[in-house]
Amino acid sequence: MERRTVGVVVNPVAGMGGPVGLKGTDGATTLAEARARGAVATAPERARRALARLAAEAPDAAVLVAPGVLGAEAATAAGLHPVPIGPDPTGEATTAADTRAAAAAFAARDVDLILFAGGDGTARDVLDTVGGRVPVLGIPTGVKMHSAVFARSPEAAGNLAGLYLGRGRAQVRLREAEVMDIDEDAVRAGRVSARLHGYVRTPYERSLVQNAKAGPRVSDEEAAAAIAAAFAREMEPGTLHLLGPGTTCRRVAEALGLEGTLLGVDAVRDGRLVGRDLTRGQIAALLADGGPARIVVSVTGGQGFLFGRGNQQFGPEILRRVGRENVVVLTTMEKLLSLAEPRLFVDTGDPETDRALAGWIRVRTGPDRSTMMKVAA
Repeated sequence: MERRTVGVVVNPVAGMGGPVGLKGTDGATTLAEARARGAVATAPERARRALARLAAEAPDAAVLVAPGVLGAEAATAAGLHPVPIGPDPTGEATTAADTRAAAAAFAARDVDLILFAGGDGTARDVLDTVGGRVPVLGIPTGVKMHSAVFARSPEAAGNLAGLYLGRGRAQVRLREAEVMDIDEDAVRAGRVSARLHGYVRTPYERSLVQNAKAGPRVSDEEAAAAIAAAFAREMEPGTLHLLGPGTTCRRVAEALGLEGTLLGVDAVRDGRLVGRDLTRGQIAALLADGGPARIVVSVTGGQGFLFGRGNQQFGPEILRRVGRENVVVLTTMEKLLSLAEPRLFVDTGDPETDRALAGWIRVRTGPDRSTMMKVAA
């Protein structure tokens, strides 16, 4: 069997902004702010988890990597024996240019697959460099990850890359996948909107990859407003309600006459806003009094995620403190029916927490209406 080659690049700062309430980590200013708020890098460990699965699925694959923190360290920690390409960035701040340089070097070596760890910004860098010439697969380590180029979890990315490169290659087809990124002008205007930047070819296995994020239709927006208003009337006195990102949760705040954030986490108790656009640390401080608390989230349109896409403020320790039984899911039936599979997903960064969240959960789909959905880790 012909030996196949994968090129691996890691954006080590991807996702750092999520837990500290930022909406991404693109740009030196945003990264500096994330670090000032106490953010720590999680992408290298998520990349290691993916590469460990790759090593198990395709042990004979040749692995080229960007050097140092850009890929070699994670690959070595995963038990692989990678071949570094390019100058080592150790001691210097990494940039998008490093990702583009690595992708260009991999394409020049005719790799069979580029496996990158990052978010939508990293996906754009790879797209801009190689276009559709080389198949691409993303290890989800960013904040938003609207694009369809990402696997559902680090382990899913490693499994799929391993299938494509190893003995299961005949089972895996390539599809055209959208590369999307948040439309920042729309966010400033109060709308969640992702902009299409192009397409790449990516390995596809239905249970392992996510779809592109889908926006709501007008009828869906009206239904979401009704769900939010009904929930606002039912909020328990004395309970801290942590409202997650998105239009549905913001409508809960609006129904109470409060100004919530669109992409942040807000805290409401007894009809008052007690925290706005909170970081993970600020949420933990609010929970420190030991009083009752609930987490209110919606479902990522087109993808089906409850946690791990744009709401990393709800880290594993927060979810354990609040408890699965106090997670409230608000979404429309239209959004559920539009999902590729009748399941919801979690990717909190901690496999044990993901397993604890798995199982059946009640989803409120309208005033006095709900349905049960299965959550997969």
